[in-house]
Amino acid sequence: MPDSTFRVAVMGAGAVGGYYGARLAAAGTDVTFIARGLHLDAIRKQGLRVLSPFGDMTIDSAKSTDDPGEVGPVDIVLLMVKLYDVASAAEQISPMLKAGTGVVALQNGVEAPNILADVIGREHVMGGSIYIPAKIGEPGVIIHGGGFARAIFGELDGSRSDRAQALLNAFQNAGVDAEITEDVESTLWTKFVVLSAVSATTAVTRGPIGPVMKDPDMRAMFIAAMRETEAVGRVKGVRLDEDIFDTQLTQAEDFPPEVKSSLLQDLEAGKRLEVEFLSGTVSRLGAELGVPTPVHSTIYAALKPFVYG
Repeated sequence: MPDSTFRVAVMGAGAVGGYYGARLAAAGTDVTFIARGLHLDAIRKQGLRVLSPFGDMTIDSAKSTDDPGEVGPVDIVLLMVKLYDVASAAEQISPMLKAGTGVVALQNGVEAPNILADVIGREHVMGGSIYIPAKIGEPGVIIHGGGFARAIFGELDGSRSDRAQALLNAFQNAGVDAEITEDVESTLWTKFVVLSAVSATTAVTRGPIGPVMKDPDMRAMFIAAMRETEAVGRVKGVRLDEDIFDTQLTQAEDFPPEVKSSLLQDLEAGKRLEVEFLSGTVSRLGAELGVPTPVHSTIYAALKPFVYG
């Protein structure tokens, strides 16, 4: 049974935040969705709808707002905004914080926890990774486009805290594949090895992952991008599994061929891009650490004209 006193706020209830928030709400967790624009309007008028291979659902009376100040203190904030919005979102979170509130940074990339900690204090910050292909089909409707949806999260110090266990219990009660990690940095970089390559290659080729993995030249570019990110992480001192390249490449090969990275989706929609925190991060850290990153550096440069839409 869900804990009726456990309160969750989803800050940035877009495709990914909306999906996980909807799963929690459908299972009885007290969830407030913080969204904006037409998406928020649709949620208020017709509820939040999720179309998923794991089962469709509609949260008819979804608690939703565009003002974190209306929410009140919560136990967990699932921070799902884009990387470039983390700092500004962190400044808006304070009305939802109480002693012990955990703010789980679930962005792409590897820098969000530190950005968040600088604003709200490290004691509130948790981190993790989300694995799910999802998009907003239309305002108020989220399309989960694949047969997987996984959440890995934990405390920055590696402890198994009560708040992490409470969130795990809520996820498991909702049927969400979730686990607690004892090494958030490793978890972030493990995903980043494949994510940075998927984002870079699909964006620069303007197409889904399937053709990238099939064409020998594009596949070689993809593999080189993975190798660059792995090398930067290892030189930086991140604890990565010895077989990370093989396991993450296998994961990429298992993606549905029509999957598009969120970076590509934003590029196609003329929205602001996160590339500064993806290939840009690999390029910048590579330069600082003396690790060559020609693929990521080139793709970052190629996409810079489109960073602001």
